[in-house]
Amino acid sequence: MPFNEHLARRVRDMLAAEHSVKEKRMFGGLAFMVNGHMCCGVVNENLVLRVGAEEYERALSRPHARVMDFTGREMKGFVYVDPQGWGTTARLRNWIELSLKFVLSLPPK
Repeated sequence: MPFNEHLARRVRDMLAAEHSVKEKRMFGGLAFMVNGHMCCGVVNENLVLRVGAEEYERALSRPHARVMDFTGREMKGFVYVDPQGWGTTARLRNWIELSLKFVLSLPPK
């Protein structure tokens, strides 16, 4: 399975409630684009988040978060979150809000 469909549906539902979202296949999974920027996504069982430089270290210090190293090299500003970190609705919403905070600070593409 290239990505967790259940997680993708949950992310889609949370984002679509307030934002215009486009989906794009990326990183071997599914990415959710907001204002033309990658916001978050799903790769295998992992939630992928774009948190930006300012929140990067803080995000990595949270439980179940780790460096996104899709290419074998650290992708600064992006983190993976393991299933234990996004399992509840509150946890998933918290992570998505962190990613949205960064992406909505960028000028639309």
